[in-house]
Amino acid sequence: MTGGDLVARLTRRSRSNFYYAFLALPRHRRAALYAVYAFCRTVDDIADLAPDHGVDRAALRAQLEHWRREIARCYEPGPGPEHPIAQRLAAAAQEFKIPREPLEAIIDGVAMDVEGASYETADDLYAYCYRVASAVGLAAIEIFGYTDHRARDYAVNLGVALQLTKIIRDVGADARSGRVYVPQADLRAFGVTADDLKAGAYTPDFVRLMEHQAARAQTFYRAAREAFPRADARTLVAAEIMGQIYHALLDEITARRFRVLDARVTLPARRKVAIAVRCWASARLGAVA
Repeated sequence: MTGGDLVARLTRRSRSNFYYAFLALPRHRRAALYAVYAFCRTVDDIADLAPDHGVDRAALRAQLEHWRREIARCYEPGPGPEHPIAQRLAAAAQEFKIPREPLEAIIDGVAMDVEGASYETADDLYAYCYRVASAVGLAAIEIFGYTDHRARDYAVNLGVALQLTKIIRDVGADARSGRVYVPQADLRAFGVTADDLKAGAYTPDFVRLMEHQAARAQTFYRAAREAFPRADARTLVAAEIMGQIYHALLDEITARRFRVLDARVTLPARRKVAIAVRCWASARLGAVA
């Protein structure tokens, strides 16, 4: 299997919300985004081999350091990266001038998971969201193409909004895996503990806690909307599809009163396709969906 086949297969198999955005791209840009996404998935999988799954942190750190070297090989003179996904990533980085910094930031974010980091405040959590989500957006917009520098602010804010939405969606599953992303200050303020999350205690306090998290996510969706460069509406349509799908997911979770502790809330495929079509049509008019 070639590197291109591997990254495309990994992306299609995931059937993530991002998959629907990929379909809006021309083939060569889609192939490059596949490479970025496959890289993200691969390094993120390292964090899933946490110590409670029998793999010690030293081994996980070594894997991340290997990927740091692979990223370096994408940009520095020499024989180039060894891993087929990294080879495709190197080609994408060269073709679309993807900066090295966001790719390294993604590894830094995964390292925070490997170390079992917790977050005292919203500002602390922002740093994590920037690394694991905004950095992906900053790499992706180079592939999409843009002319207005506000696209960077748009990517950063949208990335944080998407990550906060995923944190709300997965709060129960994450807690059972030993990870709590909700800021500790918020837990204390609303009288909810990590053990409550792990036990799936659906209480009025939990709902109020989640309402607070959702309100924070909405502020970043609004900031992304305000920064959206209309002149680049056509090239950024894939980003808009991602944003609109996750925004609809947050609205669905809110409508269900945050019943996310014992089940994963998802949107049906037909709704995702409808969002993608609406975004594409709006982009043709240079508008926001």
